[in-house]
Amino acid sequence: MSKTIVITGAGVGLGRALARRFAKDGESVIVLGRTWSKVEAVANEIGERAMAIECDVASPDSVRAAFARIAEKHSSINVLINNAAVFEPFQIVNATDDQIVGAISINLAGPMLCVRSAVPMMGRGSNIINVCSEGIALQLPHLSVYQSTKAGLEQFSTRMLKELEPLGIRVTCVRAGAMYEEGKTWDVDPDAAAAFRQAALEAGVNLAERPISQFKSAVDIFSALIHLPDDLQVAAVNLHARLA
Repeated sequence: MSKTIVITGAGVGLGRALARRFAKDGESVIVLGRTWSKVEAVANEIGERAMAIECDVASPDSVRAAFARIAEKHSSINVLINNAAVFEPFQIVNATDDQIVGAISINLAGPMLCVRSAVPMMGRGSNIINVCSEGIALQLPHLSVYQSTKAGLEQFSTRMLKELEPLGIRVTCVRAGAMYEEGKTWDVDPDAAAAFRQAALEAGVNLAERPISQFKSAVDIFSALIHLPDDLQVAAVNLHARLA
């Protein structure tokens, strides 16, 4: 039976790759994103199996409105993938208010808000997948806020695993490594990016030599997670790029 899958941050990157794959598999996908033109383009590309909704996961009102719209078309949700995130390197002493509050709101509060709205629409056998980061374990500089938000998301996943278990809802944290796709650009201040690369090099990590995987290479893992046998639970998955 076809699943109804909600994906945040689905206008680009991993979220878009997941939407394309799930729709190809015959699932119904709801693509959420802050930029309407991007999620609209994804939905138009996919066709009748996709529904696009403009949604800022950092805004409680925007999340509530998005799930209200979903409920108008779908009586239930089978899968929620919390993929929306911002990755921006900076030192805390130089950080702006928006950089700090924005990262916390999108990377950590966003998944919490979406889970709150999604759970009442989910039944036994449903899945929540939170996209975390291998950056938690890497000793990389200039990422204190990003790493803290993703570490918090891992803790939230652990707590939800227990809290939602009586409802029969699975919760999985996917630690994703560096990913890329053709045409993708890193929308970060060039000076901040250069400082990040230099600081990483001084810390013993040459970012230019680290392997990077393709977004489309990870979709099989997510597909496997949402099609687990009823008697299995996967609490955490670690995905790392490797040299082919």
